[in-house]
Amino acid sequence: MRAAVGDRIVVVSGKVSGPVRDGEVVEVRNADGSPPYTVRWDDGHEGLFFPGPDAIVQHGSELGTDSPSPSAAGSAEWHVKTWHVDLHLFEGGEGTTSAHAVLRTDAAQLDARGETRRNPRDSDVPEIGDEVAAARALRRLADRLLGTAEDDIRGVEKHGKVHLRA
Repeated sequence: MRAAVGDRIVVVSGKVSGPVRDGEVVEVRNADGSPPYTVRWDDGHEGLFFPGPDAIVQHGSELGTDSPSPSAAGSAEWHVKTWHVDLHLFEGGEGTTSAHAVLRTDAAQLDARGETRRNPRDSDVPEIGDEVAAARALRRLADRLLGTAEDDIRGVEKHGKVHLRA
């Protein structure tokens, strides 16, 4: 891994719900650009950083582009793709909410829907209906995406049974 002053360091979490750290290289201690680096993290903290395999460098020349190719540890290149999920919420009468989640990639488009209906005895809080309907739509979208991946694996590997766990 090589970095220069002004490059960005992004450290991804091993867990889906884990935090992502992002900071700017403010000092490079070795002339060849190798670690360690002094990094000013987006939370304002500044410190000496020795990157691990979960760290990515976005070089200054790549920043501001729509599709950067950050370098990962070693000589491997990361190819970044951007997928977009649009989430549309529809609030109906009598405490009903529907959500439509649409995933758009370069190769495909998938969608899923989620619905909820408020119990008439519950308080009318539309935000809760939005959250439940959106969560259901996103969960179904994730299940559809896993199903698509299973089908793709079957097609490529000629396996009879494929099951991916979420």
